[in-house]
Order: sequence, then C-alpha cells, then structure tokens
Amino acid sequence: MSKANSVRLNKYLSEAGVCSRREADKLIHQGRVWVDGRLASLGMVVDYNQEVKVDGKAVYLNTKTIVLAVNKPAGVVCTEDKREPNNIIDFLNYPIRVTYAGRLDKDSRGLLLMTNSGDLINQIMRSRHNHEKEYEVVVDKEVTDDFLKKMRAGVAILDTVTKPCEVDKIGKYSFRIVLTQGLNRQIRRMCKALGYQVRDLVRTRIINITLDGLQEGKWRELSEEEISDLNEDYYE
Repeated sequence: MSKANSVRLNKYLSEAGVCSRREADKLIHQGRVWVDGRLASLGMVVDYNQEVKVDGKAVYLNTKTIVLAVNKPAGVVCTEDKREPNNIIDFLNYPIRVTYAGRLDKDSRGLLLMTNSGDLINQIMRSRHNHEKEYEVVVDKEVTDDFLKKMRAGVAILDTVTKPCEVDKIGKYSFRIVLTQGLNRQIRRMCKALGYQVRDLVRTRIINITLDGLQEGKWRELSEEEISDLNEDYYE
C-alpha cells in the first residue's frame, strides 16, 4: 500500500461525505464498516482503491468538495430519514450524496448549506467558531424599542441566556437578527419568551454566502473561491 494513496479509514469516510471523522469512528466501532469484505477496525489505514462499505452499501470517494446553497421552502424537513415524505435529500435530488450543515426547522425558509464534506459539516456545527447567520423575521405584534433592546441583550431560553446579538427593525412587524450560536428553534423561542409569535422566518446569510438571486426551491453550487472563504473562516 503506497503511503501517497493511503489514508485513515475515518478520514476516507469523511472525505466521501458519509459523516464526520468522529461519527465514522462510531460506525467502525459498531461493526458497520467493511473493507474488501472484512470487518474494519479503529485506526485502520486504507488505500483509495480498496472497496469500502457502510451498512452493506459501497462508499465512493468524491475528490471534489461540493457545497450547495439551497433556498429551502417552508415544509421541507432537514432530515435524511426517507420515511419523512418531505425530507431535504429527496427534495434536492442531487446526484452526489450531500447532507445539510446546520438545520432550518420545517416552518422556516431560506439559506441552507449542503455538502459532501464531513469535515466541513463538523466545523460548521462547532459553536466556538461563532460564524454569523442572518435572518429576517415577521412577528404578530409591532416591533418595539423594548423588544429590540431585550433581544439584543440576550433572552433566557433552554436553561441558558442567548448571546448578545445584532437586531434591527426593518418594518412595523419585522426585524433583522444576526446570530452567532444555533440553539434549537432559537429565534422562535426568544420571541415567545418576550410575548411574540413568529409568523415568518427566513435565513438570508451564512457568513459570506447569501440568498441573493437564488429563487425559493432552487440551489446553486458554491464557487471554489466561496468554499475557500468558508474554510478560512472555520479553520482560522
């Protein structure tokens, strides 16, 4: 086996877009990964030409990192569970296996990043990177100065207080908010805690990637320059 053409199995699975390296180690430990017909072991090194299978399905290495910007409509669910008829994987129907890097809940719309890079997904999901996500939100009552002040300072939800954030009024019933954390249904919970209900929520930006020119329900591949900018942000 040539060292130039060999790699640790968990890195191989990550590069193939199956999952992160950490999740790959779990799959190997659970006996779900096979190499050339033999049960794989933790720390195993494989050649790029070897046959690798997960749960009986062959895994092929994608040498090109693909990142998609998707304008997700409301009603589409961020899940790989095919029992969900409106799952994002079937909705996208992309020819190469990609999965979402950071979720949008079913009722929310807007920018979703999807990729075949398990390492990139892992980096995006690590909160310590403090990457910005921008949203436009419509609520059921007039946006007041007091509401804006409390949202900016941090709101008590989920047994914690949200990080201070940028919030600006853009209409009588709407505001723009920039978050650097990703608690479950964070904006909806923040609004509810202050007596408001979200009527519409659209994510418009993730770091340097925006929805500009991307129609709802459509997607585009990020350029190599955009992907490079993402990597610089996550690995700085």
